[in-house]
Amino acid sequence: MRVVGFISLWLLPVAAFADIVVPTRTIRAKEIIESADIQVKSGEASGAVSDPADLIGQEAKTALYPGRPILKASVGPPALVDRNDLVTLVFVKGGLSIAVEGRALGRGAAGDRIRVMNLSSRTTVTGKIRPDGQIEVF
Repeated sequence: MRVVGFISLWLLPVAAFADIVVPTRTIRAKEIIESADIQVKSGEASGAVSDPADLIGQEAKTALYPGRPILKASVGPPALVDRNDLVTLVFVKGGLSIAVEGRALGRGAAGDRIRVMNLSSRTTVTGKIRPDGQIEVF
């Protein structure tokens, strides 16, 4: 048996550049992101958003600064309920349905859990925000 040649293969880490989305202006927390507020730029950032369509209509959770990558954790769905809003508390079990007025003690989007004060009894309950803005109590 005879060895004819030897091939050496070296694997070196290479930075992968991809498109990232950056703000064109300062976007404050709680602002809804519009298409004019963002642009696509070539760069690298772990956890950064690469598709502008994923951001349009979302709400900034923190301030976003021009030229800096927008991280996925920095945006989310727009809040339906703000702190101190008057909301409808809904309890449904079987054929029983109860609706009372309450005051939101937190802020959130559809699907979020927040604390709410029942204005009739002055007790604090936790409920899930429905897509229509009502709070479902369990």
